[in-house]
Amino acid sequence: MPTTLLEAVPAAQLARRRSAARRSGRGAAAHNGDAVFEGARSHTPVLATELLEVLAPRAGQTAVDCTFGDGGHARLVAERLGAGGTLIAIDRDPLAEERFAALALQAPCAMRFIRSGYAEALDLLGEEGIEADMAYFDLGMSSMQVDTRERGFSYSYDAPLDMRMDPSQPLSAREIVGEWDERHLEQALRDFGEERHARAIAREIVARRLRGPIETTQELVETINAALPAPARFGAGHPAKRSFQALRIAVNDELGQLDLALPRAWSILREQGVLAAISFHSLEDRRVKRFLADRARGCICPPELPICVCGREPEAELISRRSVVPTPAEVDSNPRAASARLRAARRLPVAGSGAKEER
Repeated sequence: MPTTLLEAVPAAQLARRRSAARRSGRGAAAHNGDAVFEGARSHTPVLATELLEVLAPRAGQTAVDCTFGDGGHARLVAERLGAGGTLIAIDRDPLAEERFAALALQAPCAMRFIRSGYAEALDLLGEEGIEADMAYFDLGMSSMQVDTRERGFSYSYDAPLDMRMDPSQPLSAREIVGEWDERHLEQALRDFGEERHARAIAREIVARRLRGPIETTQELVETINAALPAPARFGAGHPAKRSFQALRIAVNDELGQLDLALPRAWSILREQGVLAAISFHSLEDRRVKRFLADRARGCICPPELPICVCGREPEAELISRRSVVPTPAEVDSNPRAASARLRAARRLPVAGSGAKEER
C-alpha cells in the first residue's frame, strides 16, 4: 500500500489554522470554543497516566505515536511537547487519519501523519534520519474500530465479516473463513487466539461453508458456538473471543508487524529515549517483554569464565521490571482496560570502549 504523508505543521501555521477555524465557525457548536482538540477529550486512553510517567514528554521533544487510533494518547503527549515539539503519528486506518486532521488543528506542537503499517512507517523515519525522544505503541484494535460496527471487529454486533484495519487491503476475515483450508484455519486459531478448541472450530467452519458462505459476524459466532462443548459455550468470557482475536491478527499480520516494528522503533531513539508498549494479550506482551529484556541484557559469556570476553553491553534500562497494569478504578470505569499491560525501557548511551571487564 502506498504511504500517505501529511507533513509536519509549524507552530505558526497551526496558529493561523486555529484562527481561521474560529472565524469559519468550525470551533463552535459541537466543539464549543476550544474546537477539535477539546472534543478529542471524549476518548479515554488506557493507562494514560502511567504512559505519561514513563515517557515524561517535555517541551521541544519529538514523539512517535506508532498506533494513533483515536488519538487519545497523542493528545496528552502533544499537550506536553509545546510549540517547539513534534509529534509524528502512524496508523493504517483512514478513520485515524480523519481524527488526526481534527487534532492537528488544535494541537500546540508540530504534527505529522503517516498512513501506513507501523513497521513500514518506522522504516521510512529511519531512512529520513529522524531521531525521537520517545516512541510508543498501543497495540491491538482501537475503541474507534470496535465501535464502528460495519468494520466487523466485534462479536457483539451483527456486521459484515471484515476486520481490516486498512480497508483497502485485499485480505479480510471473510476471505480467511471462506477460503482457508481446515489445517490453516486450525493453525491460525491456535497460534493467534490460543484457542483450545481450534480443531473443532476449524472443522465446523469448513462444514458450515459447504451449505453457504459465512459472511457476517453473527454467522461466524453461531458457527463457533456449534463447534464448542457446552462448558466452553457457557464459561467465563464470550465463546467467540479467542477466534475473533485470531482472525483479526491473521487479517492484519499484527504479530509480524510488531516483530519488525520493535527494532525499527528502537533504532530511531536518541540516547535516553524511551520505547513503551501497551499490549492486551499474551502474544503481544511476550514479544515486547523479550525484546526489551534482550536490549537490557549485558554479558552473555558462560558463567564459568572469570572475565567477560563477549564485550556485550546493555543497550537499555528497563523502567519497570514488571509490567504496569491498570488500577482497579480504571478497570471499573473502562472494562476494556482489564487486560492491558505496559512495558517500557530507556535507551542507554553507547559504550565508549570494548574493554574487557572482570565479572
